This record gives sequence, C-alpha cells and structure tokens, in this order.
Amino acid sequence: MRLTIALSVAALLASAAPALAEAEGPSEKVNAVIVYGQDECPKPVGDEITICARKEEKERYRIPQGLRETPSAASASWNSRVMAYERVGKTGTMSCTPTGPGGWTGCSQKLIDAAYAEKKGATDVTFAKMIEAERTKRLSTIDADAAKSQAQVEQAEKDYEARQRAEQDPQAAAAPAPTLAPAGK
Repeated sequence: MRLTIALSVAALLASAAPALAEAEGPSEKVNAVIVYGQDECPKPVGDEITICARKEEKERYRIPQGLRETPSAASASWNSRVMAYERVGKTGTMSCTPTGPGGWTGCSQKLIDAAYAEKKGATDVTFAKMIEAERTKRLSTIDADAAKSQAQVEQAEKDYEARQRAEQDPQAAAAPAPTLAPAGK
C-alpha cells in the first residue's frame, strides 16, 4: 500500500519536474507534497519552500489522473469510433491529409485544437503556480525584516559609541546616553 502511494507521488512529481526545474534558483530548495483529505502539510525546514497540493481522500490510493487513460482502441468510446468513420475519405482544404489540394492546412489547426483540449482538461495539480505564490508570500516580508535588522544595527552602533565615550571620558559615563526609538515604530 505504501509503495502504491510512493509510486503515485513519484509519477506526479515527475510530471511537474520541468516546471520545478525552471522555477527554482541555484540555492533554493522546494518541497512539493501532495496531501490527501485532512492530512497535515509538513512544515518547511530552514529556507526550504514547502508547498502542499490537497486532494480528496478518495484519490489517495488511485492511479494518478494522467496515468489512468489508455490510448488503446478497445477503450475508445463509440462516439469516437463513429467520428473516425465519418472522417474516412475526407480530403482537401483543412482536412490534414497528404492528398487533395490544401490538405496540409488542417494539420496546424488540429494540433492547436488538441493543445487547447488538453489544457482545458488538465485538472491536476500545478506546482509551478503554488511555488510562485509561496515566493510572493515570502518576498512580502522582506521590507519589514530589513527595517527590523536596520533598527538593531543602529542600536548596536549607538551602544558601541556610548562604550567608546565611556572609555575615553569616565565623567561622561555617569550620565546615561539618550537612546532614540527605532525609525518606523
């Protein structure tokens, strides 16, 4: 049972590998996980980006959607078979056949129609979009983190200057140095 889950997840991640390879940078680690039902999403470790795609509990032990279809003639619907008979002998413009005048003109339209049908029917998880959303979320906190770090550096500099003055003039050390609140607070 565990092997089935591992194979299903491996197949889904393999199909998302090109998108992940384009998306991640040289030092970025992305952990793409599929969780089912009410399972908990694992927490990210360090600078790792962890994204979870949630699927229904009934999908846990099923073969992934992309691997369920078989292109054999035995699994073709009757409608597809009838449509194939209707196309027999169709030649000429927009037919995508090597015979007849302009038969090649329908080939590119056939490819375009197939691509749109495939895109429309794709209901599987899109890890690239989820990774981009997580990156955007992380980048939104950079300004606040930078302001906090800047305030800490400025306070450390003031403390250092106060120690330097105290070492040079012991009389000035008796009076406390005024401290200012960090900018932006």
